[in-house]
Amino acid sequence: MSNFDFSGLTPDLILDAIESVGIRVDSGLLALNSYENRVYQFVAEDRLRYVVKFYRPQRWSQQQIQEEHDFSIELATHEIPVVPPNKFNGQSLHQYNGFYFALFNSVGGRQFEVDNLDHLEWMGRFIGRIHAVAKSKPFEYRPQFSINEHLITPLEELHNSSLIPNQLHQAFFTILEQVVKVTQSRYVSSSSIRLHGDCHPGNILWRDGPTFVDLDDCRSGPAIQDLWMMLSGDRQQQFIQLDTLLEAYEEFHHFDSNQLALIEPLRAMRMVHYMAWLAKRWQDPAFPQAFPWFADGKYWEQQILSLKEQYSALHESPISI
Repeated sequence: MSNFDFSGLTPDLILDAIESVGIRVDSGLLALNSYENRVYQFVAEDRLRYVVKFYRPQRWSQQQIQEEHDFSIELATHEIPVVPPNKFNGQSLHQYNGFYFALFNSVGGRQFEVDNLDHLEWMGRFIGRIHAVAKSKPFEYRPQFSINEHLITPLEELHNSSLIPNQLHQAFFTILEQVVKVTQSRYVSSSSIRLHGDCHPGNILWRDGPTFVDLDDCRSGPAIQDLWMMLSGDRQQQFIQLDTLLEAYEEFHHFDSNQLALIEPLRAMRMVHYMAWLAKRWQDPAFPQAFPWFADGKYWEQQILSLKEQYSALHESPISI
């Protein structure tokens, strides 16, 4: 495999890789917003619009990527609106000069409205359908949501980072370690199924209903992980949104109400993991360009405040329906 970054992914290599599966590019390559991988949209000679995705080397194994593909293809066969990879010569995953890549049909749409209850009802219904399929068998190679991957390892990575300003070091790690400790005690084991894994509004395209994209972070975990990122606003607003989501969800899949207690722990895990992800990827030139505020002291001051708010949220009674 190539190095962990994309320094070897040249424009000529991209074009040659696409042509290796029998597709010839007839337009320029338009880079799409993706930092973990490299994703480009183009028009082919057949006038169809495609998206090619090059996976970050050494992040996922071949078996793990293939399992992602198989999951999305399985969902599509059940008429669930996901965007599965196209197959060429019977294969959805391809390799060229050390890079794994896949091609998808390009789909359009707008971001769905998180405060629109009609949209949330659609989302609840389709996530319920996804989980009804997902529960039929487990992942064999994809990872599980875990305290170690989403809290302990990120904490270590942040301790090893030089990006946290010295004058904020003590304040930041004091509250961070408190949040990690409480989250560990609140994140109790629960039934686990295959998940989209990163079902936030940016991964939903809306056009006469939702289309789910980017299953790159699919893994096993509690069902609530695919639902809680739909919530926004204050506690009363979230109560209404959650009630709407779950009523539609349960038309297709039973929801264990005990998992509502996992919402704030999962939110804390996402916060810690996200900061560590940016720190870990900082040597990739795309990251300082896309996230210049990450190296600014004001960002870390805001994170201290956000962690304090999350610490308080972890001590509140879980939202209930």
